[in-house]
Amino acid sequence: MKPTRRIAIITAGAWMLACPSALAADRPVTVFAAASLKNALDEVGVAYAARTGGAARFSYAGSPAIARQIEQGAPADICISADSDWMDYLAGKALIVPSSRRNLLTNRLALIAPADAKVSLKVTRGMPLAKALGGGRLAVAGPDVPAGRYAKASLTSLGVWNSVSGKLAQAENVRAALQFVARGESPYGIVYDTDAKAEPRVKIVGLFPEASHPRIVYPAALVAGGRNPRAAAFLKFLSGPEARAVFRKHGFVVLARR
Repeated sequence: MKPTRRIAIITAGAWMLACPSALAADRPVTVFAAASLKNALDEVGVAYAARTGGAARFSYAGSPAIARQIEQGAPADICISADSDWMDYLAGKALIVPSSRRNLLTNRLALIAPADAKVSLKVTRGMPLAKALGGGRLAVAGPDVPAGRYAKASLTSLGVWNSVSGKLAQAENVRAALQFVARGESPYGIVYDTDAKAEPRVKIVGLFPEASHPRIVYPAALVAGGRNPRAAAFLKFLSGPEARAVFRKHGFVVLARR
């Protein structure tokens, strides 16, 4: 190897060791997000790459799962939860950057059935959901998952919970509950409106009254241990016009920027 070539390699190596942030900037921004955001966020990631040349990669799961993964040191740059409680959990452990936190979206809760099912049930107080289930089970997200808690709150408010609480098919996240119904394994399920719209094998029987459950909100924040300098820019992009248009396209209600 020629001396000049050796010097150039050594110099480049020394620069990379001295400037780890330059290496971090070349890595995709890692986003841990609620499973119900998958379709929309995948499209937002494509828009972000086209606009900036940067990349984002996404890890989807139920909100409790992503919060616990971050707590255990998983390498996330941004967290997007499906409720405030799990973001509060991370904040209480100093695992997010408080000043970066913002509420991005809201959603509706839907009762669904297989697309080819004949149903006459209406989402009302005292609806005969238990009778409609017959020998089947109601697909819902687990009790620690926001969609599962919203579902229980709605059913309780409508006076139906006690009649169906022993007939649940609980899933690890809302997308898994959606698949129970899509595959015909459950005659009914409760998921987000946006999930139902993304799956052609199910149909929406009705929407739950918004007053019957705590407000559905998707907060986002920088993870305190994140080291990618592009994370703040991607978080800002999530509130920008291109991302907002994608979220609306997928049925989310975009919250006003503050």
